[in-house]
Formats: sequence, structure tokens, C-alpha cells
Amino acid sequence: MKKVFLILALVIVTAHLTNAQKPADPKATEATVKLYEKLSLSIEKGIMIGHQDDLMYGHSWNVNGVSDTKQTAGDFPALFGWELADVELGHTVSIDGVDYSIMKTKIQWVNAQGGVNEISWHCNNPLTGANAWDVTSKEVVKSVLPGGKKNELFLKMLNKLADFFLSLKDEKGNPIPVVFRPWHEHTGSWFWWGQNLCSSDEYISLWKYTVSQLQGHGVHNLLYAYSAAGGPKDATGYLERYPGDNIVDLLGFDEYQNGVNGKADFIKSVTHGMSILIPLAKEHHKIAILAETGLETLPDPRWFTETLWPAIKDYPIAYVLFWRNAHDKPNHFYVPYPGQASEANFKEFEKIDRTLFLQDLQHSIK
Repeated sequence: MKKVFLILALVIVTAHLTNAQKPADPKATEATVKLYEKLSLSIEKGIMIGHQDDLMYGHSWNVNGVSDTKQTAGDFPALFGWELADVELGHTVSIDGVDYSIMKTKIQWVNAQGGVNEISWHCNNPLTGANAWDVTSKEVVKSVLPGGKKNELFLKMLNKLADFFLSLKDEKGNPIPVVFRPWHEHTGSWFWWGQNLCSSDEYISLWKYTVSQLQGHGVHNLLYAYSAAGGPKDATGYLERYPGDNIVDLLGFDEYQNGVNGKADFIKSVTHGMSILIPLAKEHHKIAILAETGLETLPDPRWFTETLWPAIKDYPIAYVLFWRNAHDKPNHFYVPYPGQASEANFKEFEKIDRTLFLQDLQHSIK
């Protein structure tokens, strides 16, 4: 296999983990600690490749178990992203139309295969009743915190979220560990928790309250990821709303290329952002990631090996997550599908020694 030395690397990395380099949650389950170690290993020997909702739908299809990644690269991603928007409302399907009961079986399958599960949450606006993108009020975060008029409602939302995490069980009934990435892209202002919608103190309190309530509900199978919008310009700005080392495990940012002509700006933003992020991750004993990325519709047939890889290959990040391939939006996809112009390049990308897909984890990391 192309990563034959990963088992030895896992032993070395695990042996050198200090208390500061373990999950922030002191009550993290054994499996969650092992997930942290697996992510640490990928930093040493490669970068895990992820795809949002990979098993649930893809470009022009909506059949369980099919995968655009598998059909084009020849292997499943190492990391599978999932979305929980609407779970807090008690809905049975997500904002993207994914049935939560089916999602749970897929999360269980990924875990059994040795893959990694990552979950984001575009929480609906508790103050207005609209979706996460409703930014008509700057009082939302304040309203959900203790003493706020929507605190009781938000607490019920968090309890529903906790119930979902607690329901994730493996074949032996043990909690399945996942990476949870709440309140992401907060340095932008397109979500109700964004930069211009709340103060730094309010945002940090939102994070702390969320983690406190989940852990108080008995949820200890999560690694928490802090993810800014776009590559950070400097360390001070990146840490302005950082909730603290005691509740965060991964540091990252989301960065997308804006059209085929945005290649230079994308590479500049990612590389500069990584030059800020990596030292911070080392200083704070956290795992670095590129939390979301992609080029919508992939008009550049060699984007993976000639744009993305040059931008990330020299940085010790655990994973990169490509966004979803919508089945009902022909121009909304970030991984090639059979016959798409970048399919051949994606196969080249999979063959790079340091790109880690699912089989690399199955054969090399236990």
C-alpha cells in the first residue's frame, strides 16, 4: 500500500502525546481519544481527504451508498462530513434532505471502516425562527445565553443536539467519536453568530455554553473544531473570538476558490492562512485542518494537483474537507463525478503518497 509506514508512525505519535495533546474534554471516551490520535497521525504522514455528505447523494443522483469520490478516485474519502441543521427543531431530515436515521447508519458504517466522521451544524435562528442565514437581528446570540429571552428555547435545541450525539453507537453499543464543528465561519457575517452580529464576548459565551450543555448532558464523544471564514490575516484576529484551549481540539478555517480566475488569490489566502494557523496550533497543542474548501463546478480540469495540492502540501494539517455534490443543483459540486473534466486529475490526486483516502486508513491505521 502507498502508506505502509503509517502503523509505525501511529506508535511513535501515540507514544509522544502529552496531556496537553489529548482531547480537551477530560472525560472523552476511549474511542474519542483514539480518534484524536488518528488525526495526529495524519499530520505526521499525510492529509486525510474528506467530502461532505459523500454517501447520501451526489451530482444527479440520490441513492444511498453511492459515492462520487469512490466512482472517480477509486476509493471512498477518509473523512465524511455530515450536517445537522434542523435536528434542533425535531425534524427527521436535515436541511439537505438527509434522513437522520439513515445518516446514523452511515456514520456507524464509516466508523466501522476506520474512517472519520465530522459534523457541522447550521443551527436555525432561535430568535426569528428563520434559518441560520437570517442576519436581520444583532440580538440573537445575546437572546440565547442565560438570562436571554430565547435561552429556554435554545436549551431545548441543545438537548436535541445532545440526544443525536448520544444516539451514535457502534455495533457494540459504544459511543461513536466524531469531530464537531459548531459556530463556524464566525469571522464572516452571513450567519446569526457572525462577526457583525454579536460581540466577541457573546460569541465566546455561545461556544462555552454549547460545550457545557452538551457535556452536562453526558456527551463525551466529541472533538471540537474552531473554524474561521477564510485564511486568517494575523494571529490576533484569528484568536479574537477563540473560546479557549480547554474546549477546543482542532483549529482551522474555511477557504474556497472564487471561480477559475481566482487561483492566485486562493493559493495566497490558503498559504498565508496556514502560515498563521500552524504556529498557533503548535503553541496551543491543537490539530490544524482546512475545514472546508473547493472550487464550485471544477472548471479547472487540473485543480486538485496544480492548485489545491501546492497550497496545502507543505503544511502539517490533519484533513481537508471538500463541500457537497448536490443532487438537485447541477452547478453545486466540489468533487468530480464520472465524466466530469477533472475526473482524471482527481485520480492523480488520490495516487499522491500523502493524500489519505479510506483504504489507506483501513490498511495502515487500526
